Amino acid sequence: MRMYDLIIKKRNGQELSREEIDFIVNGYVKGEIPDYQVSALLMAIYFRGMTKEETSNLTMAFVNSGDKVDLSEIKGIKVDKHSTGGVGDKISLIAIPLVASVGIPVAKMSGRGLGHTGGTLDKLESIDGFKIELSKREFINNVNTYKMAIIGQTSNLTPADKKIYALRDVTATVDSIPLIASSIMSKKIASGSDAIVLDVKVGSGAFMKSLDEAKELAKTMVNIGKSLNKKVIAVITNMDQPLGHEVGNANEVKEAIKVLKGQGAEDETNVALTIASYMTVLGGAFKDFDKAYETLKEKIKTGEAINKLKEFIKIQGGNPEIVDNPDKLPSAKYHIEIKAENSGYIEKIDAESIGISAMLLGAGRQTKEDKIDFGAGITIIKKIGDKVKKGDTICILHTNMKYTDNAVEKAKNAFKISNNKPERPPYVYEVIM
Repeated sequence: MRMYDLIIKKRNGQELSREEIDFIVNGYVKGEIPDYQVSALLMAIYFRGMTKEETSNLTMAFVNSGDKVDLSEIKGIKVDKHSTGGVGDKISLIAIPLVASVGIPVAKMSGRGLGHTGGTLDKLESIDGFKIELSKREFINNVNTYKMAIIGQTSNLTPADKKIYALRDVTATVDSIPLIASSIMSKKIASGSDAIVLDVKVGSGAFMKSLDEAKELAKTMVNIGKSLNKKVIAVITNMDQPLGHEVGNANEVKEAIKVLKGQGAEDETNVALTIASYMTVLGGAFKDFDKAYETLKEKIKTGEAINKLKEFIKIQGGNPEIVDNPDKLPSAKYHIEIKAENSGYIEKIDAESIGISAMLLGAGRQTKEDKIDFGAGITIIKKIGDKVKKGDTICILHTNMKYTDNAVEKAKNAFKISNNKPERPPYVYEVIM
């Protein structure tokens, strides 16, 4: 095989075989195929796309390029979830204890945030003592005993995807559905779970800006899962405004606690229960989604869900007292109120701008080397459809920085107020199985 011939083949819209895809991925990881040739292939894929079979084969080539996590010692159907990223998205913090409360094992590998979307590990590390580095034995024992554990991804998980993603990032080929789908699914499959619920975000704060794009991505990932004998469900959820009211690591932990105590925002509670319910259905606890949803609502009502969160924090070395006393979490020194400049209704909140503002306040990373201020973030006071009067506080910025002009401007411009009351956006658009 010659890389030159394979570039021509894909440029002309032909299908690459499994052997050809393996040749490309293995050769690139070994350094035998140069960046410029893989860049040309990525651009050909961007314009020509890939068939279902090609996308599945690319996914498995990524999986086979590095370590695969063996979870066979864990009893039962291992269930995982993945979000494509959003602003204020703390669903994992809520779903893990909820799913574990009905006896379904959640063995989760998660990542850190980069850019305007936060990472689950960063949120959890705002809890004093919480360990995201567990030995394999600790990880397996926690899942078998308590039905839940979370760790950071191993460094040699899907190295081919990491290398190719870095190239996509500098060649304007990031937003290719087959490449996005194979990147996400390779990490989930290499992580060893039997079943996966995908939370595909769509809207101003998501990677997918249009519903059609989100549906295409969701269907592609579900098809990959099916072709590899994995149980996969994709839930397309709204990210046209931040999820819930809090953005920023410790603030999001506080809000997750509220949801599990039955005091959470309606949008966040609904999405969390929906994701968790499908996880329990895939895990075999329920045959029916509605029954799962009602049972998990009851777990919140009886206090079992919040007690499971306490247990989760404790078994990973964190201080469970933060559940009853959230003031023990990091907080910021300065609090800046953003006021409505005119009366009317909140018509739009640009979630991406809110995410960028939070990052500028210190709540996120622009590079992997950046340090995070766990107490920094934004509280959204008014959401889409809410009535406001001129001078009302619409959001509050929390930071330890003295200079915040850029963050303030970004947050202020994220809100659009109009005279007409808009319809409140749906929380869940569609479920793809």
